[in-house]
Amino acid sequence: MFSTVLVANRGEIAVRVIRTLRALGVRSVAVFSDADADARHVREADTAVRIGPAAAAESYLSVERLLDAARRTGAEAVHPGYGFLAENADFARACAAAGLAFIGPPASAISLMGDKIRAKETVKAAGVPVVPGSSGSGLSDAELVAASREIGMPVLLKPSAGGGGKGMRLVRDEAVLAEEIAAARREARSSFGDDTLLVERWVDRPRHIEIQVLADAHGTVVHLGERECSLQRRHQKVVEEAPSVLLTPELRAAMGAAAVEAARSCGYVGAGTVEFIVPGGDPSSYYFMEMNTRLQVEHPVTELVTGLDLVEQQLRVAAGAPLGFDQSGVVLTGHAIEARVCAEDPARGFLPSGGTVLALSEPSGGAVRTDSGLVAGVDTGSTYDPMLSKVIAYGPDRDTALRVLRGALADTVILGVQTNAGFLRRLLAHPDVVSGNLDTGLVERDLPSLLPAGVPPEVYAVAALLAAAAPAPAAGAWADPFDAADGWRLGGTPAWTVRHLRLPGQDPVAVRTRPRGAATEVLVGDAGAPAGEPEPVRGRIVARGADAVTVEIDGVTHRFAHAASPEGTWLGRDGDGWHVQAHDPVAAALGGRGHTGAGTLAAPMPGTVTVVKVAVGDLVAAGQSLLVVEAMKMEHVISAPHAGTVTELDVTPGSTVAMDQVLAVVAPEEEEGAA
Repeated sequence: MFSTVLVANRGEIAVRVIRTLRALGVRSVAVFSDADADARHVREADTAVRIGPAAAAESYLSVERLLDAARRTGAEAVHPGYGFLAENADFARACAAAGLAFIGPPASAISLMGDKIRAKETVKAAGVPVVPGSSGSGLSDAELVAASREIGMPVLLKPSAGGGGKGMRLVRDEAVLAEEIAAARREARSSFGDDTLLVERWVDRPRHIEIQVLADAHGTVVHLGERECSLQRRHQKVVEEAPSVLLTPELRAAMGAAAVEAARSCGYVGAGTVEFIVPGGDPSSYYFMEMNTRLQVEHPVTELVTGLDLVEQQLRVAAGAPLGFDQSGVVLTGHAIEARVCAEDPARGFLPSGGTVLALSEPSGGAVRTDSGLVAGVDTGSTYDPMLSKVIAYGPDRDTALRVLRGALADTVILGVQTNAGFLRRLLAHPDVVSGNLDTGLVERDLPSLLPAGVPPEVYAVAALLAAAAPAPAAGAWADPFDAADGWRLGGTPAWTVRHLRLPGQDPVAVRTRPRGAATEVLVGDAGAPAGEPEPVRGRIVARGADAVTVEIDGVTHRFAHAASPEGTWLGRDGDGWHVQAHDPVAAALGGRGHTGAGTLAAPMPGTVTVVKVAVGDLVAAGQSLLVVEAMKMEHVISAPHAGTVTELDVTPGSTVAMDQVLAVVAPEEEEGAA
């Protein structure tokens, strides 16, 4: 076994690898960019080395800086994790040239399987069925269009050099093929440095099944069963489980054997995953999609049902040891399910979010495992992938694992960053998910039912109660009594104090409070005067800790995770989080531009403007693409809300923008006959 291993990655996977290194008594070396100087993987490693600024190209993607860090710390091996350089054949070769063991497959296998076009041809020759699609590498836009017409719509555009759903585009309308090809190339170039595309037939209502393989350098190749990865958004997995309810023992053996042949066909060594697309109505008609020549994000579910530590197996194989077991030694026991917690807002099309983690509580122990790269106080930013952590549950059967995972997500608190934890909890309660009737389109098809119906009124009520209970000025400090929002007036019932509160992306809500003895009356909504309006609720703060608040409203106790930020109050419950901010209607009326203005275009997420297609004074059509904002490897196109003229343009390519920051203004066309 190695004595020192450098982990050439960040976030939860770096923390995960470091955990196994520590268990084996191996010294760990972390690397970090300026954006990650205080990150959890840096804190938990035995040694940490700065490798450059926040930009991945100058840090985590810099082969020279990574090798220099390994040399300076005496590392004997490099674990690439997943993402970044994990499937970069040049990096694997550079490690070997520097005398370092690359904890992954040979560079030749990475190169072959990393090119999806060559990979399909190779496994097809080995007798593995493949998805019908284009042939040949380096196809031009015109050739991709021609191949799509030959295959027949709908088709799936895929980057040849990458995975993880980045750059993938499902195209149903031939009229938009050219635009989608251009967008797929941009995203592929940004994510993988290679804009080569292929096109495949789209299988309607498919299931995504992948097989975990392990191979040593002594000729042993085994599979560790399958993972069901059909629950996806934007072609990226959000929930994975092992085993799949779709596969019979016979089909599992057949697909496992195909995966083993795919691994043998490229001379594979180490841990890898062979991915298949499976028609839901005919599971026996499975097709090879691609092979991931690295550890997968979802590897924990396989670990839990097999009892194997896959990182440990990677290390031992890379050190030259044989696996020590054959296929008969692989036994699947129980059921495991994983949910990916990401910095994104499902209600806004899963747009990436970001921010500082103000409060953090992650479940672990017993039947729950959380793999996380988070610590309180760290800024998640928008530079890297949006995945923050993974919550994994194990049970003797699938129903138990589902129930445990739903409870664990309800107990997950990440305040300061909008996450998808509440969405995941609702997804796991969806009838089709509970029954195992899955396909890759389920999330998008049923998204409205997976989102909360609206902001619970008690969220606004609690925010108003917290504001009303704000501490008085320090002793001895002068305060203007007319600034006190305590409802005092000369005689009679205390007056209502009105606060306008809003959540990002939503209209402000008027919330009225006034003291009533030991409690406070609260009226949520646009009611003007109490007379003739709905009865207000009576609430009071029962307890308030550093990161939680308990409030009683009309005899019902509500407990929220709580954190304060400069912009407002964060409240969390059952995996959901709300950022309640003060809204000044007077300032807005005096000319403040809000993101709700019909012609005002605001950034839907924090990120970087990569494309600007217009200039001030340009005439634009309704729906015309004006700008592109990129964050966490995702592009979002900003389109004209109506026909008109660009009157303001506040950004240029390369501009860094915050969520809700104004980007441009499009004045609508004057109505015909207007003065």
